[in-house]
Amino acid sequence: MGKSGFVTLCGRPNVGKSTLVNRLVGSKVAITSPRPQTTRNRIIGVMTKPEVQIVFIDTPGIMKEKSQLNKRMVEASTEAGAGCDFAFFMTDADRQDIEADRYALKRLGKLKAPCFLVINKIDLVKKVQLLKLIEQLTSLADFAEVFPISAKTGENVDSLVRCVEERMPDGPMFYPSDMITDQPEKFFIGEIVREKAFLFLSQELPYSTAVMVERLVDRNNGVTAISAVIYVERKSQKGIVIGKGGAMLKKIGSSARIELEKILGVKVFLELHVTIKEKWTGNERSLSDLGYRRE
Repeated sequence: MGKSGFVTLCGRPNVGKSTLVNRLVGSKVAITSPRPQTTRNRIIGVMTKPEVQIVFIDTPGIMKEKSQLNKRMVEASTEAGAGCDFAFFMTDADRQDIEADRYALKRLGKLKAPCFLVINKIDLVKKVQLLKLIEQLTSLADFAEVFPISAKTGENVDSLVRCVEERMPDGPMFYPSDMITDQPEKFFIGEIVREKAFLFLSQELPYSTAVMVERLVDRNNGVTAISAVIYVERKSQKGIVIGKGGAMLKKIGSSARIELEKILGVKVFLELHVTIKEKWTGNERSLSDLGYRRE
């Protein structure tokens, strides 16, 4: 029997949790963008080696809730931290916000699992700034270990992984060795489309969008046909997502299609539609319908 266990990544929004999970797994399982709260669901990334399997759980950023959607996202984060073997509390060396970190730690509560302080984006700051930040952050909680890293460049990530591997309990493999995530294909495709909406749409509009894949068909000619709906809350938002002459919708679709073809390894025909679902971010029923269910 080898070693195995679960590691939850938690912290305030936009500190690089998803980027780190993708690097640890060696493939893209979680979408990323420069915007806070891109991640809305718990995302699992599985790293398997001959003697150890670690299941990393990427969670939405913890912040003060402004809507029912925000509330469910924070709930997903705090619940994920409750049943893990280890937790990474991640923060950002570049955009320091001690009060936001303090709030996130408070919402997480007292974790039963050992918690590592993981300070990301150290490639963007000087050593003297980093040392001062470490001093401030270690006063907030009793962290088992402190790891300054760069998820982007990989600096010190191997040391972090080795430390977790050494501490992992004995246990069975939870997933097949060739499996890197448990996400359904439709969910992952929808996430890629939503990532592009986050990248290309301005201001607060991306936070009012959700994506559902309605049809996924592998045709005989080697093309995968996908039909997806982008949901918005108001008529004015629909017009912006579509854009003049359909330009914005085409831009989102083209970028998503190119990435999906790389990931799936097949030709993709992607059809996007935009539909209004009024005030969905504040409606319990709509949230469940769009996949944001309570665990």
